[in-house]
Amino acid sequence: MAVTIKDVAQAAGVSVASVSRALNGHASITDDTRKHVLEVVKRMRYMPHVGARSLTTSTTNTIGVLLPDLYGEFFSEMIRGIDGAARQRGLHLMVSSLHGDADEAALALRAMRGRVDGLLVMSPHVDAAFLSDNLPDELPIVLMNTAGGGTHYPALSVDNYSAAQAMVGHLVGCGYQRIAFIAGPSGNYEAQERLRGYQAALARLAPGVAPRVFEGDFSEQSGEAVGRALLALPAGERPQALFAANDMMAIGALLTLTQGGVQVPHAMAVAGFDDIPIARYVSPALTTVRVPIAELGVQALERLLAAIGAGAGAPASIATLAATLVVRASTGEFSPP
Repeated sequence: MAVTIKDVAQAAGVSVASVSRALNGHASITDDTRKHVLEVVKRMRYMPHVGARSLTTSTTNTIGVLLPDLYGEFFSEMIRGIDGAARQRGLHLMVSSLHGDADEAALALRAMRGRVDGLLVMSPHVDAAFLSDNLPDELPIVLMNTAGGGTHYPALSVDNYSAAQAMVGHLVGCGYQRIAFIAGPSGNYEAQERLRGYQAALARLAPGVAPRVFEGDFSEQSGEAVGRALLALPAGERPQALFAANDMMAIGALLTLTQGGVQVPHAMAVAGFDDIPIARYVSPALTTVRVPIAELGVQALERLLAAIGAGAGAPASIATLAATLVVRASTGEFSPP
């Protein structure tokens, strides 16, 4: 038969309430008693009943995380940051992906109801009205790199606009003028901000040079498609530099171009955005914008826990993280053919 909390209390020689306080880290119990109770819990292999505990405490010790996708190094790094911070606090994660579909986002949100103490959300489909339609108003939520934060919900965002401008400034400073851009998916807030930064910086730093934007969807395959399109052009019609809205597209284009005989960066520079771990290992190593991906997850969780603690009084403000330009071998000084 399963060991109960009463069995643990009897074996430890304390009350059931003391066992509960020891398991929940309550300050009213001494360190010696807590240590003794936890030793008994471990020896008896007692597993607290999460459902019963949630009925008693009105908490689940579980945080919901909704992301656009779970595939790729960006989201792996994001989850790593959130999970590490959650484990330090004795919390569990319930993770779901939305796959770029508003209906799936609604289903995922509803599935979290009553099962989590708060939600971290990154989705282009989410705004205050969408959340209100699918979640109880009292559920604490923090938005990550999502439009509409700061009015109804706390939000954490990366300064994508300024970082994209910094990358264009770097490329122009290296002597490149004809700078093309691979955009991210339409409707994605981060992609829009990076495109806006590219366009603003190009207009300011290379007046008279028309923007050249290729469609992309943040996948390596869309970067490969752009690379093939550029290989099909005469060398004189190709851009001097290619800036992709994320590293996966940049890497896809980089590999396709080098396999097609284009020397990077001598014939064409390539740059990305995010600084996922593999960016430094491709050849040539990728110049990119370093987004503190894991730290974004950590800080988002910390803001969510503050919102949970504050209840309805949580401030609906936006915190912004700076991104950093990382220069590697894929963007050298421009050397005209």
